[in-house]
Amino acid sequence: MATPGSGDVRLFRRCAILRYEEAEVLFKADYTTGAVYLAGYGIECILKALVLMSVAIGDRSGMLNSFRGRKAHEYEWLRSLYLVNGGARFPREINQHFTLVNDWSTDLRYTPRTVRTDEAEAFLASAVAIIQWANRRL
Repeated sequence: MATPGSGDVRLFRRCAILRYEEAEVLFKADYTTGAVYLAGYGIECILKALVLMSVAIGDRSGMLNSFRGRKAHEYEWLRSLYLVNGGARFPREINQHFTLVNDWSTDLRYTPRTVRTDEAEAFLASAVAIIQWANRRL
């Protein structure tokens, strides 16, 4: 398995935290759609960190190469990679949060509508729960 100090794992972990922090700034400024979009990228990054942490060091390069294309943004695909490579099952509470955010898509960048404040607030709450849980696993 990868070591906690692994550069790729650290990179994705740090990006997850930064994207979430940026999402909070946007949310506070009433840019709810942008907040959800960036918080979603934060979730994606932390899931990629978990996946990388779960694979053997020799397999990491191949796994990084698989993080390309549309499927690499799909939370279910990333979660399945994590589980297939020996990652721990998601606790019930995290599964509930995961269900709330699972319809996130990069297509949100093309949406002119504004995400309702209550929807964005719920999304960000789930995002931070998932990111914090995953961060403790790293």
